[in-house]
Amino acid sequence: MHDPASPAPSTPELLRLRLDIAYDGTDFSGWAEQPGRRTVQGELQSALARVLRLDGVQLTVAGRTDAGVHARGQVAHLDAPVDLWAAEGDRLLRRLAGVLPADVRVRAAAPAPAGFDARFSPLYRRYVYRVSDAPGGVDPLRRRDVLWHKRPLDLDRMNQAAAELLGEHDFAAYCRKREGATTIRELQRLEWVREDDHLYAGTVQADAFCHNMVRALVGALLAVGEGRRDTSWPGTVLSAGVRDSAVHVVPPHGLCLEEIRYPADPDLATRATATRRVRTLSGS
Repeated sequence: MHDPASPAPSTPELLRLRLDIAYDGTDFSGWAEQPGRRTVQGELQSALARVLRLDGVQLTVAGRTDAGVHARGQVAHLDAPVDLWAAEGDRLLRRLAGVLPADVRVRAAAPAPAGFDARFSPLYRRYVYRVSDAPGGVDPLRRRDVLWHKRPLDLDRMNQAAAELLGEHDFAAYCRKREGATTIRELQRLEWVREDDHLYAGTVQADAFCHNMVRALVGALLAVGEGRRDTSWPGTVLSAGVRDSAVHVVPPHGLCLEEIRYPADPDLATRATATRRVRTLSGS
């Protein structure tokens, strides 16, 4: 019990740290910590607690990836005592590399600017989904990050269909709805390019995503690319506003979170405040 005659224990001054993270999602049950399951958050928090000798390390992440989804541009933050960073900051990356498993790495760690929030400050998240329509299947060395599609794909048709989905819409038809959460999103970029013979990369960029949105959009476009659906079909599904059983949610392993983009430092807090508002479509 604290003696009233003695000075009250002081609360250490905290510093917000930004962590840039990469991982192979194959053997993880997603980002979010779950009892009895191996997760990216769980591994990182355990490693940070060990290296920094802190109890109750809690990371806030920019995008909670699903089981099997990869990342090379993930961002998270934590608040740690200032004196601890002063003592450990220069060697933190090397020490984390020594205790983390090989399928997750912290690529950078540094004090964050004022107003920074890994979750609410981003301008956009950019994912890439990779798929191969090679007749003989995917290169065995790429089997963990490329989906094999058994039928030939037409990228021109896929890009024509994708153009109709750009902009701010209610993406309820492409999301697994969560109680109390909006499904309104601004889809800023959706396009396919050829990376190699029979290897295609679909870039999907938005201010934020709802659950399964990227993989459902890719599934709809693959149906167009193989000629099974008309180029207008994904837009028709979007307009209907309800989940369509014909939209196949593609497997997670082809998907990688490539980039989280933040505004200039003076605009971080304003962006976080704006992101927290409940969105409605213009005119609704």
